[in-house]
Amino acid sequence: MKAVVMAGGEGTRLRPMTASMPKPLLPVVNKPIMEHVLKLLKRHGLTETVVTVQFLASLVKNYFGDGEELGMELSYAHEEKPLGTAGSVKNAEEALKDDAFLVISGDALTDFDLSDLIRFHRERGAMVTVCLTRVPNPLEFGITIVDDDGKVDRFLEKPTWGQVFSDTVNTGIYVMEPEVFDYVEADASVDWSGDVFPRLMEEGKPIYGYVAEGYWEDVGTHESYVQAQADVLEGKVDVERDGFEISPGVWVAEGAEVHPDAELRGPLYIGDYAKVESGAEVREQSVIGSNVVVKSGAFLHRAVVHDNVYVGPQSNLRGCVIGKNTDIMRASRIEDGAVVGDECFIGEESIVQGNVRIYPFKTIEAGAFVNTSVIWESRGQAHLFGARGVSGILNVEITPELAVRLAGAYATTLKKGSTVCTARDHSRGARALKRAIISALQASAIDVRDLENVPLPVAREQTARGSAGGIMIRTTTGVPDSVDIMFFDERGADLSQAKQRKLDRVYARQEYRRAFPGEIGDLSFPSSVYDSYTGSLLRAVDTTGIAESGLKVVVDASNGSAGLVLPSLLGRLGVDSLTINPGLDEARPTETAESRRAGLVRLGEIVASARAAFGVRFDPVGERISLVDEHGRIVEDDRALLVMLDLVAAERRSGRVALPVTTTRIAEQVAAYHGTQVEWTTTSTDDLARVSRDDATVFGGDGRGGFIVPEFSSVFDGAAAFVRLIGLVARTQLTLSQIDARIPQAHVSRRDLPTPWAVKGLVMRTVVEAAGDRSVDTTDGVRVVESDGRWVMVLPDPAEAVTHLWAEGPDEASAQALLDEWAAVVDSAGH
Repeated sequence: MKAVVMAGGEGTRLRPMTASMPKPLLPVVNKPIMEHVLKLLKRHGLTETVVTVQFLASLVKNYFGDGEELGMELSYAHEEKPLGTAGSVKNAEEALKDDAFLVISGDALTDFDLSDLIRFHRERGAMVTVCLTRVPNPLEFGITIVDDDGKVDRFLEKPTWGQVFSDTVNTGIYVMEPEVFDYVEADASVDWSGDVFPRLMEEGKPIYGYVAEGYWEDVGTHESYVQAQADVLEGKVDVERDGFEISPGVWVAEGAEVHPDAELRGPLYIGDYAKVESGAEVREQSVIGSNVVVKSGAFLHRAVVHDNVYVGPQSNLRGCVIGKNTDIMRASRIEDGAVVGDECFIGEESIVQGNVRIYPFKTIEAGAFVNTSVIWESRGQAHLFGARGVSGILNVEITPELAVRLAGAYATTLKKGSTVCTARDHSRGARALKRAIISALQASAIDVRDLENVPLPVAREQTARGSAGGIMIRTTTGVPDSVDIMFFDERGADLSQAKQRKLDRVYARQEYRRAFPGEIGDLSFPSSVYDSYTGSLLRAVDTTGIAESGLKVVVDASNGSAGLVLPSLLGRLGVDSLTINPGLDEARPTETAESRRAGLVRLGEIVASARAAFGVRFDPVGERISLVDEHGRIVEDDRALLVMLDLVAAERRSGRVALPVTTTRIAEQVAAYHGTQVEWTTTSTDDLARVSRDDATVFGGDGRGGFIVPEFSSVFDGAAAFVRLIGLVARTQLTLSQIDARIPQAHVSRRDLPTPWAVKGLVMRTVVEAAGDRSVDTTDGVRVVESDGRWVMVLPDPAEAVTHLWAEGPDEASAQALLDEWAAVVDSAGH
C-alpha cells in the first residue's frame, strides 16, 4: 500500500515560525514533524509515499529528497494553488489509482498503529476509513459519530459547545480506495469532511470510523507545538530520539559538549554539536537544537531553541520558541509564550514580554522592552562601528561572510589599485578572518601587503608607509570569544567618524565594487618589518643616556605578539634586560583582568629578586603597557599615567599634554608645576590621536595603559612608550617609586549604570537640569564641577545600554558620596 503525506499547508497560526519555514519542517525534538511521520509510515511498511506540497515546496523537497536516507521512496505532487484536503490528494491520483492508499498529515505528531487501521479497513470492506481519536476539547476539530460496528453516522466540522455530542474527532488520517477519486473534482478546492464524505454518505457508500489508541497532537498552535516537545521528552509518544540518555530524562546527541558544571534537570534534549557552558542551567522540557551555544549563567526552562542559536551569558528563556540562526545577547529575557523568528538579533539586557511575536530578520536594540509584536519594522543596528572598530562574537556576530562584505565595502571607499596592509593577532579566529578579508580586497582591485601576525602598533606604523589604509583583526581585550576588525586610514590611525559613516553607507547599501579579471589585486608579504619599525622608533625617540646608565629592566611579553618585536628592539637599545613569556600562545590571544593581575604580581616578584630598575608588561597585541616599580610593587594604570606625565613634563618644560576628561585633576597640577599645559579631550582614542598630531603636543595617555609618544606616532604604542620611559628614567636617575611618591594621591571613582537606549537622551537632560548653577563642562558627556573643586562626569556609552559615571574628591569617601548622589539622578531619569 502507498501513502500520501499532506505537506502543503501554510501553518498561518504558527507564524512567525512558519513565515520562512513550511510547517512540516518545524522541528520536534530536533527532527522535522514530517520526519517523525515518515518514520511512522516506514515502521508500518508504507515505504512508497507521495508528498503533496504547495507552500515553500522547494524547502520540503530539498530536505527529504527522494527519501533514500530514510529508506523510503518519495515522490512529490505540486499544487500551483491551494486545492483543499481532497483536491491535493486528487492531484496525486496518477500515483495512487491502482490500490488502496493511506492519507496522513505531515504536521501532526502521532504514534498510532497504522497496521491495525489498515486491517480494520480491509475487514470492513470500506471505501473510506476515518481514523478517530478522543480529545478533551473537540471544538477545534471535526466531530465524528460511529455506530457499534464502526460505521460513520454523522460528521460535524468545528462545532460550538452547543453542538458537541462526542469527544471522538477526525485526525485527518484516512485509508481510502481509489474509487473515491470519482467524487473529487479535478483542479478545484475540495475538502474531505465538508464536500466528499457527505456525498458518500448520501449515496450509502461504506465509510467507517476507526477509534485509535495512542498519541496524537495536531501541532496547529504555539501552545500545542511546545506541548508536543514536552510530550516527546516525557515519553508520552513513541518516536525516535537521536543521542544518549546520560541521566534520567537528559538526552544528549552526538558531538554535544556539556560542561560538568552545567546544571541539567530533565526531561530535556541537547542537539548534536551544541555547547552548554559551565554555570548554565537547562531545566525541564527544554529542547536545544544543533550547534546551539548556551553561555555561562544562561537559564532555560520549557524553551524550544532551533539550530545555530547563540544564547548569551545571563540570558533567561522561559516557555518560548527561538528560531534558527538567532543571536540572543547577554542578560536578555524572553518570557513565556513569546516566539522569535529565524535570523533575529536580540540585543543585550532587552526584555521580550510573554506572547510577543518577533518575525524573522528583525533586530531588537540593547535594553529594549518589547511588549507588542514586531512584524514589519526591520530595525537594523544604527552603526557598525563601536569603540574598537567592528566588534562581536566570533562566528556569531562576526562571521567570514560579514568580514568579506566589510572588506568589500572598505575597498569600495578606496581607489582601484590602492594598497591596504592587513595584520592579525596570534589567534586562530583572526587568522581565518584575515584570509577572507584578503580575498575580498583583491577581488575589489586592491593590492594587499600582508604583515601576518604583528603587534598592533607595528601594523599602524607599516600602514603609514605609503598604504591607503589597513585592516587589523584581533581578539577583543578580555573577551576571548570575540574579535575586533579595526580599520586604519593612510596614517595608520583609526578611521575618522566621517570615513566610518561612508563605510557604513556602502555596507548598508551593499554597493560593492568588483574588479575585472585583469584588475585583481596583488598579494605581497613585506620582509624586515620589525627591523624597519625598530629603526624608525629609535631614530624618533630620545635614547641618550640609556647605554651608560647600566639600567636593568624586566620585560613581560605576556605570550603575545609584542614578543616578536622585542629581540630587535632590546638588542639595539643596549639595555640589560630579562624577557619573560616571549612565546606565542594561540590558546590565550587575550587576557582577563584576573590573569593580567596575576601576571603583574609574578613580574613584580622577578623585578624585586633581580634588583631591576622596573618591570614592564605588554598587552598581547603590544598596544598598552603596565608598570612595576623597583620594589616589585604594581604601579596602577592611573598612577602610571601621572608618573609618565611627570617625567615628560619635567624634561620638556613646555608644550601640551593630551588627556581624556575622565583623568584626575592632579594631572593638571603636575603639568603646571613643570610648565606644560593639559588639553582635555573626549574619551575617544581618535580624539587623543588628533590632539597628539599637533607639533606642540609632547605626551598623551588614557590612564588605562595607553601612551602616545608624539615624536614617533599619534597612536597608542607599547614599545614606543617603553623606549621613552627607559630614556627618561636613565636621564633623571630617579626610581619609579621616588617619582610616584612626589605626586599627590588622586581619588577618582567609577560606576556603570544600565540605561535603556530609549531614555539616554532623557538621562542627559536630567543631569544638565540637576546641575543648576554649578559649572558644567560638555567636552564629552556632562562634567559637573562643584564649588569646592569636586567633580562628577556622566557619559552615555555609544555602543551599549549603559551610562558611565566618574567622580573625584579629596578622599575616597567624598568621591563615593558624589558618585552615589549623581547615580541617583541617573537612576531617577532611567526609570
